[in-house]
Amino acid sequence: MKSVNIGICGVGTVGGGTLNVLRDNAELIAARAAARLQVIHVGARHDSPACDLAGIRVSRDIFEVARDPEVDILVELIGGTTVARELVEAAIIAGKHVVTANKALIAEFGNEIFALAEKHGVDVRYEAAIAGGIPIVKAMREGLAANRIEWLAGIINGTGNYILTEMRDRGREFADVLAEAQSLGYAEADPAFDVEGTDAAHKLVILASLAFGMPLQFDAVYTEGITELTTQDVGYALELGYIIKHLGIAKQTDEGVELRVHPTLIPDDLLLADVDGIKNAILVEGSAVGPTLYYGAGAGAQPTASAVVADLIDLARDVGVGVSARLPALGVALADLRSLPIIPIEKVKTPWYLRMEVADKPGVLSRVASIFSEQGISIEALIQRAPGQGQTLVSLIVLTNKAPQDSVDIAVCEIEALETISGKVTRIRVEALDG
Repeated sequence: MKSVNIGICGVGTVGGGTLNVLRDNAELIAARAAARLQVIHVGARHDSPACDLAGIRVSRDIFEVARDPEVDILVELIGGTTVARELVEAAIIAGKHVVTANKALIAEFGNEIFALAEKHGVDVRYEAAIAGGIPIVKAMREGLAANRIEWLAGIINGTGNYILTEMRDRGREFADVLAEAQSLGYAEADPAFDVEGTDAAHKLVILASLAFGMPLQFDAVYTEGITELTTQDVGYALELGYIIKHLGIAKQTDEGVELRVHPTLIPDDLLLADVDGIKNAILVEGSAVGPTLYYGAGAGAQPTASAVVADLIDLARDVGVGVSARLPALGVALADLRSLPIIPIEKVKTPWYLRMEVADKPGVLSRVASIFSEQGISIEALIQRAPGQGQTLVSLIVLTNKAPQDSVDIAVCEIEALETISGKVTRIRVEALDG
């Protein structure tokens, strides 16, 4: 049986998990890869107590791993996009295959990295970059290859999903749950990437490229976080038969492609609405297969290591038998990627949930309805809360039919200018996820 030599850069949570999975399941992995996968070189600034590096060469300069002529596959697990990009490119130029869990690197620089890999006849695999242990890249690139992907929608950030679950189930405030998520290790000390939607946007742009056969376009993703959500709106959504989820959504229409990450009301009877806590799920609509749902652990040492090792097994099958670049990085050859227009978020049409605090006076409701009508926005439902004891303001909740954001922007601006309206109007998009 042939041996395939692996170099790992970064032995943090995922790196340690990868080493442990390779060791714990060594015989099973060898049988499936038709090769013995051996970690011979590790690049790390510090040793990790989570993994045993006995018998493995350790370099403090991670580029030593990329330069090591005995390494067949380099695994990049250091994160970031500057040093990581230099490391990956050095490995590619040295003729090594690459496996990475770095979603930011692929989303922002994947076009250049894949082109370099194609030039040097090696593969770059990145299953672990999206949704941890869920094999969504393999499913979309191979399992759904016969389908035209119509759209996809995903809960692809566990931190945000945990926060929204706690706000819904326990009525807790955002700041309180975020602090708990940080204490539990679900959120970083600086949680901006998670709660502002950047992490989900990185993953969405990769999924969209796989789905629609288009180059990666991270800068084109509309991104909105969950920091402004309140338990009040979470509660109203429940009363109306909806659950609020932070979704990444990609749709291909006659006008172009929608790429957006934002809080979304979805019907509470959808399977996606039942995905709670730190779990991830991606719903994909294919032209032949219909809707398919992929669910599981979106992060963590073992689930992410599972995806890393799966990529290693795939590559090990090819190493030593003269096969390379067997599977295009984005499902089709780079030369065949299509340049598709991205629809500006202002022109994207969805139903809307709007909440406003209004004076408890006659005529307010009719004036609000009139403003929506003037912008061509049809109201699906309208609920006005009864005032509490001594209250002069009441909550008015409006559900609209599909309307473009630019029309909603104008209507909201006019409504907020009314003397009978207090403060800002809360706006959240609604999706039925039925096409």
